[in-house]
Amino acid sequence: MHHLHHCVSARSFRALWMLEELQLPYQLHMLPFPPRVRQRSYLELNPLGTVPLLCHGQARLTESAAICEYLAALHPEAGLSVGPQEADFAAYLNWLHMSDATLTFPQTLVLRYAHFEPPERRQPQVAQDYQRWFLARLRAVELATAERDWLSAGRFTAADVAVGYALMLSTHLDMQTQWGTATQAYWQRLQARPALHRALLAEQQAARAQDVDATPSPLLRT
Repeated sequence: MHHLHHCVSARSFRALWMLEELQLPYQLHMLPFPPRVRQRSYLELNPLGTVPLLCHGQARLTESAAICEYLAALHPEAGLSVGPQEADFAAYLNWLHMSDATLTFPQTLVLRYAHFEPPERRQPQVAQDYQRWFLARLRAVELATAERDWLSAGRFTAADVAVGYALMLSTHLDMQTQWGTATQAYWQRLQARPALHRALLAEQQAARAQDVDATPSPLLRT
């Protein structure tokens, strides 16, 4: 059994989407956002107070892209991983790491300095600068998806889950009108994944069952 600690639409959604793609058994532990403030007891499990936290046997993972790689590698028969013997192995790893370090990171700063900080601490120029940073880096996705349906190995992989979440977060920030046409078409393909729909439904149902606000965390703005 996989135990995933998750906030609605937070980076932990990558892990939830992967669990649904692989159709693995899991238990979803919903947390109010941000858990380090609103559920202090969670710090006993993860001292950083961040999500995700995936517990699987003795394994404990707290980085969303690493969880994608971990789950895909444990189940190579599903085809969501790219092995070192495949030509796109390096590209696959690069997309996995780019998804969070290059694409999600600037968006979190937009959220913080445009929405999450108290009004007196907000920095509109910082938020605008990091939005431009994200959109500039998104050009890599535009170029890649203009040539092929998926990012690596000619098939849907964990890299698409990881980058797909960055696009999902971008929609919560109303940036999608500034994407290129290839990126928009890629997002439509991702949205057609049945596992994505199952993951969205699962988090909503679990949030309500566990008495947690079902509003996507990027939209919990003051």
